[in-house]
Formats: sequence, C-alpha cells, structure tokens
Amino acid sequence: MSARELALAGAAALGVAAGFAAGRSARRRAPSRTVLVTGGSRGLGLRLACEYLARDARVAICARDATELERAKALLDGDRRPVLAVPCDVGEPEQVAELVAMVEQHFGWLDTIVNNAGVIQVGPAQHMTPADYALSWRAHLLGPLHVTAAVLPGMRERGAGRIVNVSSIAGLVPVPHMLPYTASKFALVGWSDGLRAELAGAGISVTTVCPALVRTGSPRHAEFKGRHREEYAWFSIGDSLPLLSMDAGRAARRIVRAAERGRARLVLPAAARLPVALYGLWPELLVRALGAVDRLLPAPGGVGAETRKGSESASAWSPSWLTALNERAAAENNELARPA
Repeated sequence: MSARELALAGAAALGVAAGFAAGRSARRRAPSRTVLVTGGSRGLGLRLACEYLARDARVAICARDATELERAKALLDGDRRPVLAVPCDVGEPEQVAELVAMVEQHFGWLDTIVNNAGVIQVGPAQHMTPADYALSWRAHLLGPLHVTAAVLPGMRERGAGRIVNVSSIAGLVPVPHMLPYTASKFALVGWSDGLRAELAGAGISVTTVCPALVRTGSPRHAEFKGRHREEYAWFSIGDSLPLLSMDAGRAARRIVRAAERGRARLVLPAAARLPVALYGLWPELLVRALGAVDRLLPAPGGVGAETRKGSESASAWSPSWLTALNERAAAENNELARPA
C-alpha cells in the first residue's frame, strides 16, 4: 500500500472514530425523557425531580414514607405533567423490582436513574454501633446497587442510559462525627467509578456526584447521638451558612447538567474541590487538620449510643437566626413534617 493510500485509510479511520464519538456525545447530551429519582419526596431529591420536570422529562419518585410522597407529588404536579410516586424501600430488592416494573410499565422505558436516597447519622465514633454502619451501607450502597441492577438490562438492550449516583464530599474526604455515613459514601464513590469504567462501551454514562453541604432543610431528619443537641447545633448551623453551604435549587441544576453531559464526577460547590485535592496530595496533612476540627466538636456523653432525630434536638443555638436559611429551605423542600 502506497503512502497516499495509507494516509487515505488513516483519514477514513479517523472519520469513522470521530463520527462514533460525536454520535455517542450527542446521545449523552440529549435531554433525559424518563427519570426515576430515589429519595425524591423531600430535600435534594425533590429539587432534582423539579429540575427534570422543568426540562420536560417524565418523572417518577420513590421514598419509604407514603405520606411524604403524596405531599411531594402534590408539590411537583402543578401545571406540569403528573409525577408517578411509588412507595419503596430501595434496600429491599423485591420492592425495587416491583418499583422498576411499575415505572417501566407506566413510561415504557427509563433512560435516567438518580440514586439519591440516603440517611445521615452524626455523633462521636465511640457511640456508633454496627447497626448504624449497616443502615448506612444498606441505604448508600445496596440501594443504588438494587436499583441499578433492575434498570441495567433495559439500558443495555437500548445501548443508552444515564446513572447518577449522589454520594457526598464525605465520600472523598473523611468527616469526623459522621463515620458510618463517610464509610458508606466512600464505598459508593468506588463502586460508581468502577461501574462507569465497565459500562463505558455500552453507551451508558455513570456520573458520581459529591456535594458538600447543600441547604435542603434535612438536618431535622438526620439522626444524632451523644450530646445530640450540641451535635445538631453544629451540623444544622454549618448546613445554613452561605459560605459553607449551597442552595439546593442551584445544586440540582448543576447535577442535571453534569448528568446530561455524561460527566464522570461532579464536586460542588467549587470550593469543595480544595480539600479533595489536599487529601489526594497530602492525606496526612488534611487528616491532622480534621483531627483539630474533631477536638472542637462535642465530646462523647449525653444519650450515648441512643438516637435522637434533629427534630428532637432543638436548643438555643438551633433553630435560631443562624439557621434561618435552613428553616426556609425546609419549608420549600417538604422537610417540615416530622418523619414517621
């Protein structure tokens, strides 16, 4: 083969590859049409459902609490197309199979799933029990695993789909007084990144989302141990301050854009990328700094290993003017009613 023929063959191969990449990129950038959001009854999940509806997608939400789901459905329906709301505990594979079958029967197919359901436990490590770790593991790893396993066959058959796994900054940097949450979110990040690698050739994108504090109003539903009023105070205040936390609506918009562009990972807000980079480069330095933070947090004691909801942990510090933004977010994001 002459040099000219080799050049033409090379150009043709590059053209085919470019066409394939462009087609794949276009498929990934196409808007989502059918979406399932787990943990969609309140907080960030509710805002994600709202954002997908604003983009004219057909949306299903699930959560464990049927009453919360009905309130969320009423909030989301409005003048838009109706939302499908299905009670489901994503930690139960049988319930997940029924959920996905119902959603696919209703919509015909699912092209996007958002694994957002989760739990939060706050308190010193010595008050955390194996049951706390099991609960976080069930919510943050087994839940996404069950939902993804139920949806993947259809996505593989169509050669297209999006999987969005909502982890946390605590899945990239260890956070004191949140060890069950941190351990399970680290596991979710590893699984999500590995899943993206294995599905790279199947036309299915996997986006791992690692937000820092997002103002959703969710601290009242979190679980606190030890000196639970003090733990709730620092956690809810941090979740309210503008310089430390991010508006839930803005976070939802960023997440949906990242998913539709097929991004591998989204860390938000931008300031959260600094501790992530420091932990990657100088883990000992950052862990030492986190140790100093830990010494400022409440000492063990109080109710010990017993659990109190945030809604049971009010003090002079929280709710207060310091948590005003969080209280407003709770009203906007279906967080006000006490959990069952």
